[in-house]
Amino acid sequence: ILALGYVAFFAVGGYTTAILTSPNRGEAWPEWMPDTPWFAALLVVVVFAALTGLFIGAPVIRMRGDYLAIVTLGFGEIIRIFMNNLDRPVNITNGPKGITAVDPVHIFGFDFSKTHEIFGMKFTPVFMYYYLLVCLVIVIVFVCLRLQTSRIGRAWVAIREDEIAAKAMGINTRNMKLLAFAMGASFGGASGAVFGAFQGFVSPESFTLWESIYVLAIVVLGGMGHIPGVILG
Repeated sequence: ILALGYVAFFAVGGYTTAILTSPNRGEAWPEWMPDTPWFAALLVVVVFAALTGLFIGAPVIRMRGDYLAIVTLGFGEIIRIFMNNLDRPVNITNGPKGITAVDPVHIFGFDFSKTHEIFGMKFTPVFMYYYLLVCLVIVIVFVCLRLQTSRIGRAWVAIREDEIAAKAMGINTRNMKLLAFAMGASFGGASGAVFGAFQGFVSPESFTLWESIYVLAIVVLGGMGHIPGVILG
């Protein structure tokens, strides 16, 4: 599926994490709303991003090729503009000012925003987040490899090669496409959650069209359907 709105899910992940973990969320959120631990916020983000993927994918799923790419590009820009203007009449996202003081990653009491000394070596927050991202990439690659050899993965390959033939063989192409949208959205949301926690700040300017173009360029350069090539890309 050639989609150019991937940054929309990235933004959903970043903003959802910021709203759940930051005390500087918009005025629409009640003061008594507790700050959610990052790991719990990540689980919420994955589910919410997947639902967003279904919501965006449902009306455009019958389109193909360039038409689908153009419509998803529009959705990506709509989400960014939506976040930029959602400070009135009720302030939800702080508009162009963004949300500050996003809670850093804490896993089992381990604070990724502080320098740690492990086996005599100092690891600054940049290194800590880098290794966290590497671990997340390994998990996502493992999930993708398992999906690729599963019944779902074979159905996706069949739809990619010839959608009409796949439909004739009994594959529910609509549901399979929506599942692909939801899976991709959940991965994008998870990366947005890490991004928001690492940067400690999210704003509409963090989620521009170029982010989607980078992702698409990586996939195209690495070879569509070739996971090692995408990692190299």
